[in-house]
Amino acid sequence: MRVMERTFREQLFFLVLCLSVLKGDSRYIENNEISKDDLYSFFNTEPKREIAEELMYRRPLRCLDMVAVEGQFTFTAERPQLSCAAFFIAEPNEVISVDYDSVDIDCRGGDFITVFDGWVMKGEKFPSSQDHPLPVYERYVDYCDSGSLRRSVLSSQNVAMIFFRIHNPGSGFTLTIRKVINPFPCNVISQSPEGSYSVVIPQQHRNCSFSIIYPVAIDISEFSLGHHNNLPKRSMMGCADSGDFVQLLGGNGIDTSKLLPITDLCISFTGPTHMKIGCDNTVVRMVSSGRFVNRVSFSYRLLDSQELQTIKLNNVEDFCFSN
Repeated sequence: MRVMERTFREQLFFLVLCLSVLKGDSRYIENNEISKDDLYSFFNTEPKREIAEELMYRRPLRCLDMVAVEGQFTFTAERPQLSCAAFFIAEPNEVISVDYDSVDIDCRGGDFITVFDGWVMKGEKFPSSQDHPLPVYERYVDYCDSGSLRRSVLSSQNVAMIFFRIHNPGSGFTLTIRKVINPFPCNVISQSPEGSYSVVIPQQHRNCSFSIIYPVAIDISEFSLGHHNNLPKRSMMGCADSGDFVQLLGGNGIDTSKLLPITDLCISFTGPTHMKIGCDNTVVRMVSSGRFVNRVSFSYRLLDSQELQTIKLNNVEDFCFSN
């Protein structure tokens, strides 16, 4: 589904703007009129509230929205709304619970509310099909198909979203968004353009991606793969065949399977490795065979305009800004 008739760069820039004002989980995006020519960047602030029922944070949900707080959100159509989406994001170590409190829509008349386990932008998905534990068709949960049998949907990572279409004025729904601690976080989209993180896969056969939707300088401070700890250095060409390795990826989309590889790492080390990546999306992706405990630790910060100008001629800049 195409939520907006805009280029991917404009869509991603909108999300960057959204996330950049979500300081301390206390801000949200408001959007007055939704059309392909609008900027979609009206910002308001509200105090953060506790999730206890009597103090639950409540506000209307917009046709295009970004939500980073727990609370109750109500959408009521004032006119037919045929292409709406709300993006939800939590901390890296949290997953998102989407609970239906009340729904008044005409499923037979073409209305729908669909929760997606992850994010979709211009047909691209995060996490990619290669990295998500569920097949794509199981990641879409349509209220009209499940109804009262599925009143709650839990995401697999720190992002989720809903698509919805409502034809009749006055119809709508109310959702409660809650954040649940995830003891084994895997795929993550960072809320912030700076921070530090460690990806650890404890003998599980899975792929985990940490996505930073900003151009950043990244420092890898620690990197250990169980099967290489005591082995001699291997060439980078052998990383993919080893079954356990880390990739740095870059590009202008959110689907990691469509991003271009910057470098592969399969040699354990300690000590900083520094790199500047001028892409809209920078991803640290760990591939694990499940036979070993694998770990990579890194920090990152937003590149300033001067740094972006300085790296304009390198290969990363070329493929990041060529489309």
